Amino acid sequence: MTIEQIESLIPHRKPMRLVDEIVSRTETQIVCRKTFHEDEFFVQGHFPGHPIVPGVIQCECCLQAGAILLAEIAEMAPGAVPVATRLDNVKFKKMVRPGDTVEIHATLDEQVSNAFFMTGKMLLEGKLTARLNFACTVAQPG
Repeated sequence: MTIEQIESLIPHRKPMRLVDEIVSRTETQIVCRKTFHEDEFFVQGHFPGHPIVPGVIQCECCLQAGAILLAEIAEMAPGAVPVATRLDNVKFKKMVRPGDTVEIHATLDEQVSNAFFMTGKMLLEGKLTARLNFACTVAQPG
């Protein structure tokens, strides 16, 4: 899937689009990749001399992967977007630095009406960097 196709599914654009490619997708799970670069705004001044990708950005990567998954299955009205409503059990296990390429997993665990309950995780070289449970709902922007 091209960047243009990814951007057709989610409202995020540079510098906040945090998914570079989709590796695989089923009805309930998606795997994406993201390579972090030294010039990204969120690492500027974040541990100067030894920059690391902030935890909130790692969470956002999982949320965006989940949004791409939902765009395919949620029967959203034109212009509707998935919006995060809850983050739970967030754990950070390994630092992510500029130059690293991560694998981002999002799994749909349950749907109740227009609420989608998901699990996200991020891996670096096969090792867990972050894990979280999150919920999204579909909303009209504005």
